[in-house]
Amino acid sequence: MNPLYLLDASVYIFRAWFSVDERVRDPDGRPANAVYGYGNFLLDFLSGSRPGHALAAFDESLKTCFRNDFYPQYKANRPEAPEDLKRQIAVCQQLTSGLGLLTLASDRYEADDLIGTAASRFRPLGYAMRFLTADKDYAQLLEPGDRLWDATGRRNLDCDGVIRDFGVRADQMADLLALAGDSVDNIPGVPGVGPKSAAVLLQHLGSLDGIYRRLDEVPGLPLRGAARVARLLKQHRDLADVSLKLATIHREAPLTCSQEDLLLGPPDPELLTALPLPGRVRYRVDALLEHAAA
Repeated sequence: MNPLYLLDASVYIFRAWFSVDERVRDPDGRPANAVYGYGNFLLDFLSGSRPGHALAAFDESLKTCFRNDFYPQYKANRPEAPEDLKRQIAVCQQLTSGLGLLTLASDRYEADDLIGTAASRFRPLGYAMRFLTADKDYAQLLEPGDRLWDATGRRNLDCDGVIRDFGVRADQMADLLALAGDSVDNIPGVPGVGPKSAAVLLQHLGSLDGIYRRLDEVPGLPLRGAARVARLLKQHRDLADVSLKLATIHREAPLTCSQEDLLLGPPDPELLTALPLPGRVRYRVDALLEHAAA
């Protein structure tokens, strides 16, 4: 099967924003640390993996996501991006497009929803998915032949790896998050139930629905404080249900792209030349343009 590379671009932009020295500047003297880190990451990925089919998704839905409609506290713990970061995100998005990748963004759906939808749409056409992200939530999208790959080398999982690392199957990951919660996204989960307890519950009862259909069996499970866990589950059923809706990646977001759009295109000299790129990124992009023109 041909690999389809699905890049969660925002993860790597934010990682660069926090890790690269903010003294890095663009030609106009403005901070360009996020552009520097993300740009070098993207160029390394393109030169190292040489993808034939790829897309990149960007988050634009903080506080406007459909999840906020039914749970306003979703990601409420995250501050609004400063204007300087917003400017750099726009440059990163243009850089991605200029380097030939299809770029997706929505004010209602998150990057993982756009990627999940693309995976569902194009998988029947014979692609094996390569999810490029540091976000464990994507594990729920894995099917045999796929990989969840943090391109910086911190994670590279297939379906068996999910079981090894998290104690549950890939298709149970959303249920795991629904039970244990996720402080990063402000998903509440069931108070008092952690990842290890959640994994045991799912290993024996299959899914969140299965747990609640067989709640009377929970006190007998090989689980520390099993009777207490059963009481917590009963008490917080509403939080478990809403947490599952929050944690589940939506796979029917509106996308207009076709299979042809997945083909990595040639670099766009006009767009790339106009971008305010910091030193090393500018040097590498100019070298790529020279090579493409030769």
